[in-house]
Amino acid sequence: MLADASNFVQPVDNTFIIIVSICVFFLILITALMITFVIKYNSKKNKKAKNVHGNVPLEVTWTVVPVILVLYMFYLGWTGYKHEVSPPKNSMVVNVYAQMWRWSYKYSNGVESDTLFVPINKPVKVLLHSRDVDHSFYIPAFRIKKDVIPNRTNFEWFLPTRLGTYDVFCAEYCGLRHSYMYSAVVVLPQDKFDQWMAKQAASDSDTPADTTSM
Repeated sequence: MLADASNFVQPVDNTFIIIVSICVFFLILITALMITFVIKYNSKKNKKAKNVHGNVPLEVTWTVVPVILVLYMFYLGWTGYKHEVSPPKNSMVVNVYAQMWRWSYKYSNGVESDTLFVPINKPVKVLLHSRDVDHSFYIPAFRIKKDVIPNRTNFEWFLPTRLGTYDVFCAEYCGLRHSYMYSAVVVLPQDKFDQWMAKQAASDSDTPADTTSM
């Protein structure tokens, strides 16, 4: 069995499964009760059926149980949210720039790329900037998504836990070529990432400066 791609996969999936299971359980229960009562207490077949004008234990039950379930679902969402907005202090910081219709990434040493390269098992904090309209930074395999808004810097973080290449999408309609706005995040072993970073830094240093405007 493959490992999860990031630290958020298991908690997000668990929360989703729990909430869906609760909804399905009550959908089946309520539907079954409705059908049963319609058949059993049909006034044409059961002349003894009568309306009940009050049942305190029943009313308390159907008030308290939903409140407990809703509070439980809120607790799951709240704890997940707190985790997602609390990046570790040792996170690697990468600036992410969104524009119609592409993503670009800039590292703290000045290296830029159109693909996000990260080392495995290293927390990564992405600072999200928009150069034009609203976008949304979405990595389905990592279970993370955050809006990218003009004149505001949002952030998201993740811990990549499986080697590989994963799709990066824009999840906010941003114009006619919105569906073409995708990129990738490549998770590498630490030594391979260091080699890639050194190669990019050397390539940037070898690039002659633009003197046309001097």
